[in-house]
Amino acid sequence: MNSANIASYLPAMAASQAETLAVAVQSGTKDYPRYTYHELNEISDTLARGLQDHGIGKGTRTVLMVTPGLEFFAFVFALFKVGAVMIAVDPGIGRKNLGQCLQEAEPEAFIGVPKAHLARLLFSWARASININIVVEAKPLLGFFMKDMSKLLESGRRSQKPAVNEVDAEDSAAILFTSGSTGVPKGVDYSHQNFTAQLEALRALYDIQPGEVDLATFPLFALFAPALGMTSIIPQMDFTRPGEVDAAKIFQAIEQFSATSMFGSPALIDRVGKWGVENGKRTPTLKRAISAGAPVSAAVIQRFSSFLEKYVQVFTPYGATEALPVASIGSDEILGETGRKSAEGKGVCVGKVVADLNVSIIAISDDKLEDSSRVELVKLGQIGEITVQGAQVTASYYNRPESTELAKIKDGDNFYHRMGDLGYFDEQQRLWFCGRKSERVELADTTLFTACVEGVFNAHARVRRSALVGVKKGERTVPFICIELEADSQHTDQRVLTQELLDMGSHYEQTAMIQTFLIHPGFPVDIRHNAKIARPQLAEWAQEQI
Repeated sequence: MNSANIASYLPAMAASQAETLAVAVQSGTKDYPRYTYHELNEISDTLARGLQDHGIGKGTRTVLMVTPGLEFFAFVFALFKVGAVMIAVDPGIGRKNLGQCLQEAEPEAFIGVPKAHLARLLFSWARASININIVVEAKPLLGFFMKDMSKLLESGRRSQKPAVNEVDAEDSAAILFTSGSTGVPKGVDYSHQNFTAQLEALRALYDIQPGEVDLATFPLFALFAPALGMTSIIPQMDFTRPGEVDAAKIFQAIEQFSATSMFGSPALIDRVGKWGVENGKRTPTLKRAISAGAPVSAAVIQRFSSFLEKYVQVFTPYGATEALPVASIGSDEILGETGRKSAEGKGVCVGKVVADLNVSIIAISDDKLEDSSRVELVKLGQIGEITVQGAQVTASYYNRPESTELAKIKDGDNFYHRMGDLGYFDEQQRLWFCGRKSERVELADTTLFTACVEGVFNAHARVRRSALVGVKKGERTVPFICIELEADSQHTDQRVLTQELLDMGSHYEQTAMIQTFLIHPGFPVDIRHNAKIARPQLAEWAQEQI
């Protein structure tokens, strides 16, 4: 098999642990849906041959809109094997955004559940480019008009085609869309090399071993598990609303499958942590928990850590759709030191940079930087833009040349990616995150950074999270803090709370000038992680309040 293809990991694992579970779906019964490594490799081979028989091969841009489960994994690996370019879009990003994303991606094929096909027809998604349609879980009527999974499997069993097409490491493997928390989601062009580098970085970073069991509550992250030799457990949950997950089912899945690893967004970790503490739960099988997608507060990590074994940590890798992982830190360090500094306005420590990745902090600029000769590096400890270079860093956005030019800095034959984040290195060479560049608040005589400011107020026991926004008062920009309270603090005396927050802020340079606090009933957040705060929407709301 072509080792450049990210799919090559699956047959290698199928050869070494054929009867080990590759994927299992939580169902509450002993007769749960499952694939062993042998079965997943075999069915993805069969689907790969069937896909080629129906016109989907190397380079075919193919939308995959399938509910997380056995079919999802089988199709993903089948698409990788034939060298197709998988297009993955979160359905929850909204009809308008979804339509624009698919139009930009110019898909030639569409594989989806009946509901996805009905939406495709109703809203004319990428009508001009899609010419192959395949339905999964076919209804009689839809199955009459297009191929379904059973026909692909029949064709694949008869086909003499090889299941795998040769690819180069630089060939496109997928177009993955950003969360859209700061605008319309952008399609990130992933090569097979990008995926391979991510996989190897995660393996080394967290000492992941074949035979482990992974409970992954984010489908795309779950794809790494079979390639790493782990059993991927699909929990019973709405993947577009991780912040509303039934925590009891998460603990049931951990117990039922003896999960050794767990990934969850900060919102899910927060919800599961609260329920676990309230119900006296323990998780003796977990060896690690990983949370990403937005900063995780020390309070949330402390609560979740309370039911883990003493040697187990909660890790919070830093990165983005364009580059992951960039850095990582564990709960021992957060709870022992850096969480306290976050409450003092230092930002969020995201840890040491991963091996074989270069990270530079450059002077903040909203302009395009064509090459590294125009870049000004900042001094140690000074806040600037975070830029990254390495094998897991993607080279471009699909059909977004202006966005690509703005985000990339040429460096000889290589390039740096501008993360769109601000931060700095401390004396121990740890990277600190200070907020999104686009969300900094520029005042007449200073600039305020969201993560630095919010860390101070997030330390208040009644505050679930806070958000810094700039509000226009005449010609001036005035900093406001929006506050979302903890669920048990909804009847807090607002005057008392405001005074307590003023007192907390008065001790630190970034917060001493802030005088206005607004209680918001529930922050708007991104659909993917339910954790990235939509500050532009909050800024509009705050403007209306005055």
